[in-house]
Amino acid sequence: MSGTALAHLVRDKSVIVCVGPGGVGKTTVSASLALAGALSGRGSLVCTIDPARRLANSLGMAALGNAEARIPDSALAEVGLRPPAPLHAMMLDMKQAWDALIRRYAPPDSQEKILSNRFYQSLSTALAGSQEYVALEKLWELTERRQYPLVVLDTPPTAHALDFLDAPNRILEFLDNEAARLLLTPALAAGRVGLQLFSLGSSLLAKTIAKLTGAETLQELASFLISISSLNQGFRERARGVRELLQSPGTAFVLVTAPSPERLGETLRFHALLREQGVPVGAVVVNRVHALPTSEDRQRASALPSPLREQLLTTLAEQEVLARLDAEGITQLRAGLGITPLVEVPRFERDVHDLRALHATGQHLLGQ
Repeated sequence: MSGTALAHLVRDKSVIVCVGPGGVGKTTVSASLALAGALSGRGSLVCTIDPARRLANSLGMAALGNAEARIPDSALAEVGLRPPAPLHAMMLDMKQAWDALIRRYAPPDSQEKILSNRFYQSLSTALAGSQEYVALEKLWELTERRQYPLVVLDTPPTAHALDFLDAPNRILEFLDNEAARLLLTPALAAGRVGLQLFSLGSSLLAKTIAKLTGAETLQELASFLISISSLNQGFRERARGVRELLQSPGTAFVLVTAPSPERLGETLRFHALLREQGVPVGAVVVNRVHALPTSEDRQRASALPSPLREQLLTTLAEQEVLARLDAEGITQLRAGLGITPLVEVPRFERDVHDLRALHATGQHLLGQ
C-alpha cells in the first residue's frame, strides 16, 4: 500500500521534494524516484546539491555540473533498462547558480559590480540559507520552463524542518535589512554612496559601525545594497511563487529518514512542522532498515566449520537485535504519522553506486 503511494506520486505529481537530515540516503532516494519516473514514461530530472558527488557515478556518468545533462541511453541499456522517456540529472553549484541568477535578472550595468562585491561573495557562498534559497530559485526556474513532466529536488541536509522552507525569508531579510536601510537612506535615495555619508556627525549608528567595520567596509555594504535593491522586488515575487508551488496540489514532499531512534523522533517533529506549514507530505521513507535473518541464513551458518560458524552466528544474532529495534521504532513512527504513508527500504549488502542499484531501490520504493 505504501509503495503504491509513492508510485502515485511518481505518476501524477510534477514536483517531488525530498527532505531530511544528512546521511540517510536522500540523494539515492531522489535519483531512484526520478529513474522510476522515466521508466514509467515521464521525462524526469533529478536536481541534487549533494557535495559527495556520488550521484554522477550512480547514474553512469563521469561528472555532473550546474546544467541539466541527459543520462545516456547506452548507460541505461547496459543494465537492462530502456525507459520510454528521458532521464536528466544536474548537481547545483551554489556559486554558479547565484551568478546565473544575477546575470539573468540584474541590469547589465550593475552585474559586474554585484558579482565582485564582498558582501555578494558571502551571500553566494556562505550565508545561512543561501544554499536552500538558490535551490528553490532553481526549482522555480525548472517548473516555469515546463520542460520536465517530473522534477525531483534533493534538498540540502537540514537539522530543522523549517530551515529549507524559511530560506527565502532569511535571504530577503538580509537583502532588506532595515537597520542598514535606515543608516544608508540618504545614499539610497540619491542612488549613490559618497564619503559624506560616513562623516554624518549626528549619526551615532554610522560612527559606531564605521569604528567596528571601517568606512570602506560600510561603503561596500552600501554599494551592494544599492546595486541589489533593483532585484529585491523580483526576489520577493519569486519567493511567493515558490511558496505557492510548494503548497500546490502538483507538489509532494517525501521525508527521508533512517531507523535509528534519534532519527525517528526527529522525523515525527519534522513531519508535524511540515503539516503545520501546509506542505503536502506524500510519504515518509525509512531507509536502510535491517532485515531479520532467515532460517536459511542460520542453517547455512550452522553448516560452516568452526570458528567461522561461531563468528557468523554471532553476526546473525547481532543483526536480529538491530532488526527488532528497527521494527519497534518503525511501529512507533507509523503510529505518529497518522495517514501519511510509510515506505521501508532495506539495508543493501553494498552501497548504491550504479544504475542497477538505483533501479532496485526504486522497486522497493514503489512496492514492485
